[in-house]
Amino acid sequence: MHSTAGDTQAAPQTPINLHNLGRVRILQALTSHARLSRADLVRHTGLARTTVSSVIFDLISAGLVRESPDVRENSDTAAAAAAGAAPGQRTGRPPLLLRLEPEAAYAVGLDVGHDHVRAIVTDVVGTPRWDRTEALAVDDDPRRALDTAVRLIAEAVKDTAVPPHKILGLGLGIACPVDKTTGGLHAEGIMPGWVGTRPADDLAERTGLPTQIINDANAGVLAERRFGAAREATNVVYVRLAAGIGAGMMSEGRMLLGHHGLAGELGHVMVELNGAVCRCGSRGCLETVASPAAIAGLLARSWGQPADSIDLPELLRRGDRGALRVVEDAGEAVGRALSAAVQLLNPQLVVIGGDLAEAGEALLEPIRRTLRRGTMGSLNQRLRIVPSTLGDSAGVRGAAALVLDSVPQRLALDLPARGDLR
Repeated sequence: MHSTAGDTQAAPQTPINLHNLGRVRILQALTSHARLSRADLVRHTGLARTTVSSVIFDLISAGLVRESPDVRENSDTAAAAAAGAAPGQRTGRPPLLLRLEPEAAYAVGLDVGHDHVRAIVTDVVGTPRWDRTEALAVDDDPRRALDTAVRLIAEAVKDTAVPPHKILGLGLGIACPVDKTTGGLHAEGIMPGWVGTRPADDLAERTGLPTQIINDANAGVLAERRFGAAREATNVVYVRLAAGIGAGMMSEGRMLLGHHGLAGELGHVMVELNGAVCRCGSRGCLETVASPAAIAGLLARSWGQPADSIDLPELLRRGDRGALRVVEDAGEAVGRALSAAVQLLNPQLVVIGGDLAEAGEALLEPIRRTLRRGTMGSLNQRLRIVPSTLGDSAGVRGAAALVLDSVPQRLALDLPARGDLR
């Protein structure tokens, strides 16, 4: 997968020679699959069986991979015996399965949204080991947000007692477009206080961790692809419906970024010709009708009182007609904006995430209906529209996944020569 980020403090690149290539391929396979047998690894990597055995010996000796019997096979054998299966019907020991040693390495993820800073520590397979969020208005105060982030990272390292040399790096997800070449932010009108800042550089210097930066919607698609609703999909659009609206897109498992890394600004697709003026300066953008703030504004005008802290899911559960209508309208607008993306990209799956996704089927069904009307039948017949399974953790877990993408190369190249293993 490609990231939206530049590594601002990466270790010098060591060439991957033939000696290391086998290690990288096997670690890549084990990163993509929770457990594999040696025979599976031969199929996935194309390496000879003897090479796989030799590399596995190295990786186990280095504490990067562990091997254990297939528990499912044991369970199946016991169940067959209990059911009266004929003796000898299942013979031999269960196969040994290999998986990454979870504590071989760690990653730190940060999610800087408009109203919070969240930090997470995951092990090498992406399991969260520490997770904390602090509410904070960050759009006009980058210094305070970064100070908070640095403090949270220090607390995480202390609380988890993770050896610093095992932390591969820091991924930063942020709620504005990120230039893939420079790591700079296109924050004008979105996070005005951050214009001209280089937060990845700042965090790398202050934490000592190699730091990468990614837009929050791209972090979301990365997380859903690795851990969530899109694990079985290679052509995916992830839509984040929050204070800002954006999309992360993958084609054949590769993230689509555009020339500068700014692809996916779905929130600024025009859906109403004479709609409200958007913060981007255009009129009728998707954000003006389908963001939580826009929905709260519509309800406030309808009720004649503030609606900033509305509990939209609760209103929908109670069948509030105004809430149902504004969510349906929002879903139809999202469907109109998505129609062009579906026509152009032909995804197999659209994942709806962000705050508004809590509306559930009241939002999803209008999106599906509008896409059926607005796209060719051959494109939408097998297209699935599903809610995020990671919820509000998609951004921070995707930021950590940005670091975990480098696991095969980093661990393979850091591994000493076989004769030096202890």
